[in-house]
Amino acid sequence: MSLRSNRVAEQMKKELGDILGRKIKDPRVGFVTVTGVEVTGDLQQATIYITSLGNEREREETLKALVKASGFIRSEIGSRIRLRRTPELIFEFDSSIEYGNRIDSLLRDLHKE
Repeated sequence: MSLRSNRVAEQMKKELGDILGRKIKDPRVGFVTVTGVEVTGDLQQATIYITSLGNEREREETLKALVKASGFIRSEIGSRIRLRRTPELIFEFDSSIEYGNRIDSLLRDLHKE
């Protein structure tokens, strides 16, 4: 990733946290945390990694709500960040936290033995 796309990704991460916390009124979007944003080199697409509290079904509902609101979120980002073209938004769940917790529990189990 280039320096510019890294800067755009960090700015988008900051703005997305504010937008999801204050502007989205959908009840399916509960406690959502933006853990990372990856922007392609040509700034055409942005993959947004999120985590959310709840079980698997609630997470899927959250993802559906975010996909439905992606047009609104994209327009908000476009008004906050000065870009020629606002990137297309792709939402994905960040599984790295669950993976880290799994490794941590395995290490604790090994330490107990």
